[in-house]
This record gives sequence, structure tokens and C-alpha cells, in this order.
Amino acid sequence: MRRTDRYPVTSANSLWHIYKTVSFWKVMKNFVIIQAGRYTPFLPLKNWMYRTFLRMKVGEKTAFALMVMPDIMFPEKITIGDNSVIGYNTTILAHEYLIREYRIGEVKIGDNVLIGANTTILPGVTIGHEAVVAAGSVVHKDVAPGTLVGGNPLQVIRPSGDLD
Repeated sequence: MRRTDRYPVTSANSLWHIYKTVSFWKVMKNFVIIQAGRYTPFLPLKNWMYRTFLRMKVGEKTAFALMVMPDIMFPEKITIGDNSVIGYNTTILAHEYLIREYRIGEVKIGDNVLIGANTTILPGVTIGHEAVVAAGSVVHKDVAPGTLVGGNPLQVIRPSGDLD
């Protein structure tokens, strides 16, 4: 089970309650910063922008490939350790809006983690140190340290300790 806080809504679906959840101006500021970050090829600048303006916790020497999309509403709930690689066009979500509720949860990515291209990381998950997530995966549950996982639904391809 993912670790999220759940907030029920009434009348319309939860996305219609968006600006009761988060400020319009915060979303606009985050949108501008994230769009600039998605296209900048300068990794230190991108990390500085994400730390300074989005309040994301980004470790030293972590690399965001082009087109990575951090959560636009709650980027401050994303923590990424040192020396990790977030692959091209990956989406990291800290929120999800459903019909009758919305959910918010922290995303924690450890040190020396490799996230393959076009991966979606859902709110409330932890990816352990030195884990590898195959390209195109949907991370809907925790990933143990040192584990190779992939797919949709996410499956263990190589457990921790199997280095062959």
C-alpha cells in the first residue's frame, strides 16, 4: 500500500477542487520553473532551480534527463538522493486526483538509483538505494534497495543481492 493522505470530496470530481487544494499562483510558478527545467541541458542549473524554487530535496550529482516532469503541485514532497539518474520523460507524482477523493504522498528516491526513460512514479512510494527501475515502468509500490524492477504492473526482475 502506498503511503498517501486521502481527502474525500463531494459534488464534483476532485480535480474541480484543485485550487482549494493548492494555490493557483503556486501552480503557475511551479509550471514555469518545471518547463524551464525540462528543457535545460545544464544539470547543476536544473538541480539548483528545483532546490531553490520548488523546494525539492535533490542530492549531489543527481541528474535529471531532458523532459523529466516533477509534480507540479507538490514538488516539495519529492526527495531524491545523491548520484541518481532520472531518465528521459519520467513523471514523478506526489498527488493524484480521483473521482471521489484526492491523495497526496511523499516520493523518496535513494542514492545511486537509476530510473529508466518514460517511467511514471506514483505518490507515496520509496525507491531504495541502488535500485534500478526499467524504462517504461509504473512504480506503484515500494522498491527494495538494490533491486531491479520493471513493467506495468511493476515486478521484481532481479532481487537485491543477485548481482549476476
